[in-house]
Amino acid sequence: MRAIHLLLPALLSSGSAFAAEKTDVMVPLHQFVDGFNKGDVKSALAACASPAYIIDEFAPYQWAGANACADWANDYEKNAKANGITDGVVKILKATTVDVSGDHAYVIARTSYDWKEKGKAMHEKSATLTAALHKEAAGWRMTAWTWSK
Repeated sequence: MRAIHLLLPALLSSGSAFAAEKTDVMVPLHQFVDGFNKGDVKSALAACASPAYIIDEFAPYQWAGANACADWANDYEKNAKANGITDGVVKILKATTVDVSGDHAYVIARTSYDWKEKGKAMHEKSATLTAALHKEAAGWRMTAWTWSK
């Protein structure tokens, strides 16, 4: 019994460290979404690793390589202009999976996306953002992500 009492503080502190690591993993997802919502492309792109891999619901549907996030942002803008899309706002509603294994992580988050299309309010209320991340010297960065309706 005494051995358990001696181990308990170590177990509890490792659990809180693990919880903190899971919170840290979410930082780049929130940074990307916050940057997107504010129109701060520089902040959003800083959440991405290089290279990165992206799959999203507008053409060309996939982006890969050293500039994948910037290429995605440019294509998002082109698509938005071509389709009269304005005022896009993404919300991370709930992370349903946050798995951390050393310097790699996997996240699945329920999300929503609201925008205007040619002035009409549009809603995507139950989308999913899935991301793979890698911990770099500067912190966690998204190495891949996909958006699903």
